[in-house]
Amino acid sequence: MDDMKPIKLTSEETKAPAVQSAQSAQPTQSVPTPVKSTTKKKMTTRILVLVFAGIATGFGLFYFTQKPKSAIPSGTIDEEKIKKGMIVGMQDKETFRDSAEGKLVSGGIDGEGSHHLEREGGESQNVYLTSSVVDLDQFLDRKIKIWGETFEAQKAGWFMDVGRLEVIE
Repeated sequence: MDDMKPIKLTSEETKAPAVQSAQSAQPTQSVPTPVKSTTKKKMTTRILVLVFAGIATGFGLFYFTQKPKSAIPSGTIDEEKIKKGMIVGMQDKETFRDSAEGKLVSGGIDGEGSHHLEREGGESQNVYLTSSVVDLDQFLDRKIKIWGETFEAQKAGWFMDVGRLEVIE
């Protein structure tokens, strides 16, 4: 049993015996390998690209989530400024796909709508209206064309939220 020697399973044993004995006399130290400047440049470039991508994403989200602006700012419009062809409300035609034309009259039907459009064909053809965008009171007794979104109603045959209005007469 005195013949037993410890077995080392390191890469040193694969080297020549003369070299091995010279290395075993010196203590082994791990020398840190210096990071090359190209690696630092690549890392810096990647970080800058990520920062710029984040900024671009922020601006893109801000720009594309903005609500459409009014064709004419909301507020009271002087009576003498209301003319044929005047358009008020939202510019977004995609949101407000439904349209109707007639004379604007105050009053809804059984609590549905604040105004209604009188159209040819009698009372059954009326469009009952509400609007969170346009002040309809400014256009009473005028022939107008409206664009809006149709909603389900209990009493009204046609109930619409007006988003855009054009003065016809």
